[in-house]
Amino acid sequence: MRKLLESTFVTLDGVISDPHVYSPPYWDDEHSAYSVSLMEGVDAQVLGRRTYESFAEAWSQRSGDPFTDHFNAMPKYVASRTLTELTWNAQLLEGDAVEAVRRLKEQDGGTLIKYGTGEFSKALLDAKLVDEYHFWVFPVVAGSGDRLFDGQSLTHLELLDSTTFKSGIVVHKLAPKA
Repeated sequence: MRKLLESTFVTLDGVISDPHVYSPPYWDDEHSAYSVSLMEGVDAQVLGRRTYESFAEAWSQRSGDPFTDHFNAMPKYVASRTLTELTWNAQLLEGDAVEAVRRLKEQDGGTLIKYGTGEFSKALLDAKLVDEYHFWVFPVVAGSGDRLFDGQSLTHLELLDSTTFKSGIVVHKLAPKA
């Protein structure tokens, strides 16, 4: 059975929207090294529509280093009720997205990684399909925006590891408690 990781950026006040606004000043060699290590063993991405659209726009124009080339080449599975055509080596998750991810996890293969957090993530959490979270907590207060798991029912997570960067980012690696 495949493992599903979720990696998402979040501010100190729990905001997940617009990471492209607050996160760039903190990107450095430590950030890059952690991103590369997180991709070890990953052979496909699972994305919600908004993350897919922003990633496809930004990443499909990049190339030239092993991480970016691997990131762009791997298959992407997208949850969307509105998209009908995809590019960037992506395909729609057919039918119920949660059940489609369950089927992906049952297949042979490497780890699946999901970026971004929103409605799709809440559904995957409720279905107990996410095996591990990597929450990148940035030393920023956004003040407003979409909040991490806003409206989610009580869910306990176990801290597996924590990584602190000189920039002030702290990545909490967590797993749902049984």
